[in-house]
Amino acid sequence: MQNNFYREVINDHNLRPVHKHELTDANLEMRGMNPSCGDDITLRLRVNDGIIEDGAYTGDGCAISQASADIMLELVIGRTVSEAEELKDIFLRMIKGKITDEEFDKLEEAGALTDVSHMPARVKCAVLGWHTLESMLAEE
Repeated sequence: MQNNFYREVINDHNLRPVHKHELTDANLEMRGMNPSCGDDITLRLRVNDGIIEDGAYTGDGCAISQASADIMLELVIGRTVSEAEELKDIFLRMIKGKITDEEFDKLEEAGALTDVSHMPARVKCAVLGWHTLESMLAEE
């Protein structure tokens, strides 16, 4: 039953993404690519005074990469950069199977991607948006 819920969350974010669009007033932009499978996104954020006010992505890829990017943005918009970095760290550790139940709860819908850790070929798909966010914030 739980696997069905997770599949529904991923399918919903892939088929009806909230954040897949242009963001003309973004002040941060970074492209992320996974050459092994062709996933390709451009992540854009509007950050002011350390708060991620808005975010969006464009690009193409598999359902997991696209859903993960959409879920990630849903989670970090409205939060501080340091909160987003913490969530990114938790997510990346979740994919490696190394988080607590409390940390898992912080991920909200991003927890739907927990089973990806058992599918090595799909890990790069799930982490593409998160690694792009990591690189972007490191340059900030």
